[in-house]
Amino acid sequence: MLPEIGLKPLIEHELLLKMNDIKTKMTTIKINWTKNEISDVYNTPLLELIYNAATIHRQHHKAKNIKPSTLISFKTGACQEDCSYCSQSTHYKTFVDKPERMSIDEVVASATQVKNNGVNRVCLSASWRKIPENSEFDDLITMIQKVKSLEMEVCCTLGMLTQQQAERLAQVGISSYNHNIDTSENYYEKIITTRTYKDRLRTIEILINAGIPVCSGGIIGLGESVEDRISMIHTLATLKKHPSTVPINSLIPIEGTPLEKNKSVSVWEIIRMIATVRITMPATMIELAAGRKNISDEGQSLCFMAGVNSIFVGTKLLTTPNPEVNDDTELMKILGLNLTEKLN
Repeated sequence: MLPEIGLKPLIEHELLLKMNDIKTKMTTIKINWTKNEISDVYNTPLLELIYNAATIHRQHHKAKNIKPSTLISFKTGACQEDCSYCSQSTHYKTFVDKPERMSIDEVVASATQVKNNGVNRVCLSASWRKIPENSEFDDLITMIQKVKSLEMEVCCTLGMLTQQQAERLAQVGISSYNHNIDTSENYYEKIITTRTYKDRLRTIEILINAGIPVCSGGIIGLGESVEDRISMIHTLATLKKHPSTVPINSLIPIEGTPLEKNKSVSVWEIIRMIATVRITMPATMIELAAGRKNISDEGQSLCFMAGVNSIFVGTKLLTTPNPEVNDDTELMKILGLNLTEKLN
């Protein structure tokens, strides 16, 4: 039997090994997550889950810095897709009763105003099923170039695209391209029938091949199960390259859409999603997107603690309300956070 004094170094050595193992797991970027592993993370008791996510967040990011973006929709409405949550679909009768388009000059003027408000990143949005092959694509390129000349970052969310179009967008220097997978593969056809899940993944593959950072996340509150949420995270966390940004959206039920009677999800569900994404994709930016206006300041604070480091600012996000800039500024001041481009 070892003397008592001889046990102390052994115990300390074992503790050190365990701590190093935990630290390694926290800092390692892995793309071979299993659904069971992600399920274990997701179902961790909430406060422990938040603590684990906050720890990882601080190892990979400057937790005080929150990157702001503003969305400019230069083509709104008249979308051919039948996404069950969307006010812009021609398949449903909603408050978006006629399409709206902005000219290149109007987009540049709007971006200039965004710049003057202290935001250096815009996301250009168009309700296309896929990017047109005609002169509209040339106009898009011109639009991007003019906004970039303001010394702003430009990301895009424009639907499906070809490899050639992706390569042209890469050449013009967009900062990222948003293409959400929305939900799990199994639940997807209950939400959208005009585009397949494989179409979504094929578009992401095209973007990765073109060297464009991918922004891809999903929506909770569509009627999906916990297993669907875990499956959606699994899809993103096992891409050959993690998305540069994962937006977490919560459904805003819109009158006239098939999901108009869905109940809003609780902030605890949103936080659990954020924390699980942060742990499984440590270096990825997490964007708190649609539905943020319905989250209390206290709820948003826990979202930031769990790993959010990007938000959309401005009074409207596509067609749904978003917190006022002054409200965001005040909340950041209370929390000691900075709205800044410098995340790391």
